[in-house]
Amino acid sequence: MTERTASPDLETFTQIFQDWDKALVANDPERIAYFTTPSWTFVGQDGPSSGSNFLDAVRSGAVSHDTMSSEVRSVRVVGDTAVVIARVVNTGSYQGRRFENDEWTSDVFLRRDGRWLCELTHLTPART
Repeated sequence: MTERTASPDLETFTQIFQDWDKALVANDPERIAYFTTPSWTFVGQDGPSSGSNFLDAVRSGAVSHDTMSSEVRSVRVVGDTAVVIARVVNTGSYQGRRFENDEWTSDVFLRRDGRWLCELTHLTPART
């Protein structure tokens, strides 16, 4: 199990993830995009995909979330770049089919104009 120690960075990113989770459960693409750069990219088991494709899928209703819970486990900040590792559990539907995900996510954030924005999300299914 990963040890968590309190730090300002951990607290900052825990709050960011809580707010981002709420945007995802609201299925609001503009609120979701608020947390990302324009070039946000996902990397999953099928390879890389643009974040804009995900936002379009939310906008069209092809993907929706019912629940989203993130636990930030690690934050490493170097200058204006941060790498955040979190455990994420979520439920919803994709193209009419229900899903339940338990994943590790590694996110790269860039500090832009005083805000942290996600540039890259890498998802890995968690072993239960």
